[in-house]
Amino acid sequence: MNKLCTFIQRRFLPSLMAGLISATGMVSALTPIGAMAKDHGDGKRMAEGKKSERSRLADDLNDELKAPKAKKAKWSKDVNGVPTLQLLVKSDGADALMTDLRAEVKRLGGAVQVVHPSFKTLTVVLPAAKVNTLAAHPDVKSITPNRETQRVASVVETIVGANATGVRTYSNATTYSGYDGTGVGIAILDSGVMKAHKNFLNASSVTRVKRNVTMLNTAFLDWANPSSPYISLQPGSTALASYESSVATDATTTQDPYGHGTHVASVAAGRGFYQSPDATGVAPNANIYDVKVLNDLGIGNVSDTLEGINWVMYHAKEYNIRVMNISLAAQSTNSYDGDPLCDAVRMATSMGITVVVAGGNFGLNLSGKEVYGSIASPGNEPSAITVGAVNYLNTTARSDDSVTNFSSRGPTRGAWVDPATNITYRDNVLKPDLVAPGNKVLGASATPATSGTTSKNLLATLFPALETAAPTPTTYAQRLMVMSGTSIAAPVVAGAAAVLLQANPGLTPPLVKAILQYTAQPLANQNLLQQGAGQINLEGAVRLAQAIRTDVSSAVLAGTLSTGTSLLATGKSMPTRSSTLNGQAFNWSRIGFVGGNHIASGDKLFTAYQPIWDPRVVWANDYVIRTDPVWWSGTGITANTYPMFFTQANPTANPLMSAGVVVADGLVGNSSLTGKTGAFTLVPTLSSWLVAGSGQTLTQGITLSTGLVLSEGLVLSEGLVLSEGLVLSEGLVLSEGLVLSETLVLSETGNAVSGYKTTGALYGE
Repeated sequence: MNKLCTFIQRRFLPSLMAGLISATGMVSALTPIGAMAKDHGDGKRMAEGKKSERSRLADDLNDELKAPKAKKAKWSKDVNGVPTLQLLVKSDGADALMTDLRAEVKRLGGAVQVVHPSFKTLTVVLPAAKVNTLAAHPDVKSITPNRETQRVASVVETIVGANATGVRTYSNATTYSGYDGTGVGIAILDSGVMKAHKNFLNASSVTRVKRNVTMLNTAFLDWANPSSPYISLQPGSTALASYESSVATDATTTQDPYGHGTHVASVAAGRGFYQSPDATGVAPNANIYDVKVLNDLGIGNVSDTLEGINWVMYHAKEYNIRVMNISLAAQSTNSYDGDPLCDAVRMATSMGITVVVAGGNFGLNLSGKEVYGSIASPGNEPSAITVGAVNYLNTTARSDDSVTNFSSRGPTRGAWVDPATNITYRDNVLKPDLVAPGNKVLGASATPATSGTTSKNLLATLFPALETAAPTPTTYAQRLMVMSGTSIAAPVVAGAAAVLLQANPGLTPPLVKAILQYTAQPLANQNLLQQGAGQINLEGAVRLAQAIRTDVSSAVLAGTLSTGTSLLATGKSMPTRSSTLNGQAFNWSRIGFVGGNHIASGDKLFTAYQPIWDPRVVWANDYVIRTDPVWWSGTGITANTYPMFFTQANPTANPLMSAGVVVADGLVGNSSLTGKTGAFTLVPTLSSWLVAGSGQTLTQGITLSTGLVLSEGLVLSEGLVLSEGLVLSEGLVLSEGLVLSETLVLSETGNAVSGYKTTGALYGE
């Protein structure tokens, strides 16, 4: 009966209950949520009972097992004639070190290469014939391939409003006052950062790149004879000191041979007004932490990225790393709940780290058609700030800006499989969250970190136009280049997050996202799945951040904020909800994505405390995940500083939003591409309705509780997800949820040289 109720609720209840939303935003369900979800480890809304082995395996892993002699992925090899796979095994057992699970891997003839206790994940090599046996182990939550990751690839200051009144004001070319990210650490997970580049010096000519570390472990492991696995170590231990020494590359001569990470870091936090053209980034005095997870060709894997995220989390409080930029992407068929990268991002967010990720450069398919549902991992994680790319047409005016053709469109398409029916469901989270300049953006060009060299990084060597498009001297440590892609748009937002956290250190990651969305400028003729809430507007975001009390983060952790408590700082009120940038006045979008695929608006989002501003709580559709760090403790270890691992649970009773919040789902209706409704509603249109006061004001708030579920939101009510990859009569193309190899983007008008070709010709990034 439970299985039948689960099936009925997921497939038929949304349409049956359309239009029945009460003032609280809730409706009665056939089966209480508490009865449907045994625990987080059993997956989303799954019926009571044993999980099927198939439901634990990613789709691409299942495909490999079905056709072992087909062209092999990089995570599949023959070892001594035995088909062998390199996998990430996610555990939901109680033991963070996964002792039983590691023993089972060994018993099955496999080997553990890396233990990621923070994420309860193992990187293993295992005979392909034993995968289903391992999947039957009671501690296994999911098994995914160790997929390849790739880079997703001042005018910026002016466009985003970083040099507007109220943010920072220049008195001359090298002197300014205002917010510039001072004291805030930004971690750059990428191909490395050249710390000697002049863009990373502070006013005293001292580098702001505080650490360089390299996390390229699993790429070099011998599959046939793997070494003993690395396990996260206790703070202060000799073993930890040895490990930290082994990953440190602070003194390495060539810290970014590829060139991608240096450019990304400079867009976020470069200080380039010493020459013309000015290549200053958004937070030019923030500290930078280089975490190299991509090799010298710009390629990596998920396992190494997990270790990079773990290093950032481990040192976040020590170094005040408040922002993490991930300008890379991996293909993923998984739901965000079970995708290893998404899980890691969610855990970092729960610690108070604002995670900004590139949405991907998959906006067009092989035929040059616009593709919806092409967001890459970890951009499909609800807690991340997922960024799309804007073509600013080489002007600082914002009126002619538009979303690039290559920028990935939402919604997210990660899937999970109901063990009772083997029906595939899609997450359908609204993404991207917002957009930022990402076409022909100027930034630093890496060279070997020794004076007198004239050698270029690999990207500039392969594509000379990247540097020739930046007419600057080839002086050592001052070279510049232009790059394009959502990977370049993401650090614009990462820099903006650092500025907001300097202006108000008490902001939580979900509050940072909400402020950036609410104050964004809607771009003309672009819908919610193309641009999210709109283009970043740092001027408005800083004013709104300053209106909010500065103790929100600490009060949330202390549990002293209740739903509806005032969030305004003493003597503050909501600022004017409009901005003027570069001569153009515009209203803020007043749009915020909540609950995965709902639209929220209204002053109450920021004047009254909303429980969704707790970074430990992630709400998507009718599913809530609470993530809590478990800290290392003991003599000489600073309390609540170094995470040991994380616990996750699905609360069955949790307040989500207060009364007074405006819900806009009913304004847009069912989704139609040709009708421009639902998720395809043009953002300026929706924004104008909200500015005029339209929308449903909640009279009692929203609480997730037994017997109650929420409306399905904008994406799932219109029937567009019945079959995957289907080109509908409206001309809509839906992605399968599987992202192909990334393409290096030179610009929207370049020529395709790698990856797939598209109309409009994209250079790969």
